[in-house]
Amino acid sequence: MSTIDLNSMSLSELKELQRDVNKAVATFEDRKKREALAVLEEQARQLGFSIAELTGGKVARTRAPATPKFANPANPSDTWSGRGRKPRWFSDAIEAGATPESLAI
Repeated sequence: MSTIDLNSMSLSELKELQRDVNKAVATFEDRKKREALAVLEEQARQLGFSIAELTGGKVARTRAPATPKFANPANPSDTWSGRGRKPRWFSDAIEAGATPESLAI
């Protein structure tokens, strides 16, 4: 470990060193956990498994990107997949008497 001569450092250098040390201390445990997890994942992969399979945890599933199903009649480039919150243009069109089928692409 190298020795740091604190007496020869300026105030701004000391404050920067303090920020760096505080950050290193705060993230030390997280870094160690990530390193350990990487080692375990590699060992599991060599055996043909994932960590989730070995621990009984849920395997993360990926969702396919949502394809647009509805288009704004005023601006056809403004689309909605039908997932998540309804866009205002969709709700306004329905209130104005349009049907979801008429807004479908």
